[in-house]
Amino acid sequence: MAIEALIARYGLAAIFLGAGVEGETCVIAGGVLAHRHLLPLSAAIVAAAAGSFVADQLFFAGGRYFREHPRVRAMAKKPGFAKALVTLERHPVLFVMGFRFLYGLRTVSPIAIGTSHIRTRTFLLLNALAAALWGSLFTGIGYGFGGGIERLLGGSLSASHVLPLVAVALVLLVAIAQAVRWLHHRYADHCERAATTGARA
Repeated sequence: MAIEALIARYGLAAIFLGAGVEGETCVIAGGVLAHRHLLPLSAAIVAAAAGSFVADQLFFAGGRYFREHPRVRAMAKKPGFAKALVTLERHPVLFVMGFRFLYGLRTVSPIAIGTSHIRTRTFLLLNALAAALWGSLFTGIGYGFGGGIERLLGGSLSASHVLPLVAVALVLLVAIAQAVRWLHHRYADHCERAATTGARA
């Protein structure tokens, strides 16, 4: 059964599970169905963001609390795992915010982050922000793609549908950018204080 058919049949539950397991394709399909008024757009975005958030929290917990498990140790030997840790060390906040957008690092990255020095509450907050952005972006792409199909079939997408989506996306992007900037400075200050304290000791 096609992804779109699964979502049409099982609704938001399929988007939630698909966002965590399959990824972007399922979320985009949810956006297409939202444009066809088979699903509420806002609910599709929430389901996509929640599914991505929960999946990555579970992967993070696996790395944090089961790092000696054979499966985690086997994954740690993969090149992508080492690459994720190197990038995390250089740009911790930006990497946590952006790993789900990087092809080939989506699954291994939260596990690698779980084995690192990143605090659980820091990952929780950044993961929530990134999942909201990711869910909004790819659901929006599906929604826009649905508009393209409609135009090809002779219909049209009204501005009353597009403008609220654009406005919400812009507000979300500005809010996330400000939050990332604040967290980055706070994390840098924390590292500087820790280094100073260590030097004095």
